[in-house]
Amino acid sequence: MSVFYILIGILMFGVLIAVHEAGHFSVSKLFHIKVNEFSIGMGPAVWQKKKGETAYSFRAFPVGGFCAIEGEDGKSDDPGAFTKKPIWQRVCVLLAGSGANLLTGFIIALCLYLGYCAAGDYMVPTARLAGFMEGCPYEGADGLLTGDRIVSVNGWRVNSTRDFSLFMSLDGGETVDLVLRRDGKRVKLEDYPLQLREYTDEAGNTVLKYGLLFDRETLTLGVALREAWYDCAYYARVVWVSLKYLISGRAGINDLSGPVGIVKTIGEVGAQSANVGEGLANVFGLIAFIAVNLAVMNLLPIPALDGGHIFSMLVFWLIGKLIRRQPSPKIEGYIHTAGLVLLLGLMAFVMFNDIRKLF
Repeated sequence: MSVFYILIGILMFGVLIAVHEAGHFSVSKLFHIKVNEFSIGMGPAVWQKKKGETAYSFRAFPVGGFCAIEGEDGKSDDPGAFTKKPIWQRVCVLLAGSGANLLTGFIIALCLYLGYCAAGDYMVPTARLAGFMEGCPYEGADGLLTGDRIVSVNGWRVNSTRDFSLFMSLDGGETVDLVLRRDGKRVKLEDYPLQLREYTDEAGNTVLKYGLLFDRETLTLGVALREAWYDCAYYARVVWVSLKYLISGRAGINDLSGPVGIVKTIGEVGAQSANVGEGLANVFGLIAFIAVNLAVMNLLPIPALDGGHIFSMLVFWLIGKLIRRQPSPKIEGYIHTAGLVLLLGLMAFVMFNDIRKLF
């Protein structure tokens, strides 16, 4: 059964890349920027048709695609080239890829919630306190009360119980700064000693919890839209926290995963589920996370990524304004070519590491 989920993972990984390129393509066409080719898949072409100035093709391997925009390397004098367009249009084209991935993640999350809604009454947890576990010491007028809504933890906005768990686990300090919404008013609890403690759950098991019970509400269309957006925000925050850990040294390069590791994880998540329905829901939830992950990562100011293109483009534009002469776009192309070589080297290392972990 894991092979089934692995095949879904491979296909969906390709779809996410194709969707990313489709975002670039659609906005390029909107601004009349010349697109030489838009391809679904990679490798040799199995079908191709040219319409206007663009060749549309399907290629042999269903793992992504590409959008070949005229002049994106800075080496074209065509009036419809990327570099000949106003900077705000070029920024929109570059943002469109990540925007398409973010929208895909949102749609997948929304479809999952609508599926739960169609299956019957489904309750989603909120950040509002419904009560406390037996023996919890945090209930009181100078602490937490039933009905309080947790607004933020250590300055991080809390939209859901997942946000609360994530931000409580980050610093690992003995105290935490909380902001609550109580009877319409904001209440601040600074250096509050909220810690994990041992409690007994309903099954009689000893568990480590904060002792807080959260309210739940019935899933409706409006709630589904809200929760899908909260999910995307949560996924983006997880990526941000992971990057912070990587930069600070709390996580290493060996902790990174590429396509091989991601597909392996998708297969494991599906295979460990109780049934096919639950497996598909878990796998598509993971795919929504990957879609948002791709959106965020592509906006990092790293050469060869969309965010790197935006950053360098704005820097070169500013330099041009200061010296009253626009630097050659070829220089920017060389920078991104060098960045692409380094990025491909990193991807090769991560892929080798993923394959090594398989054995």
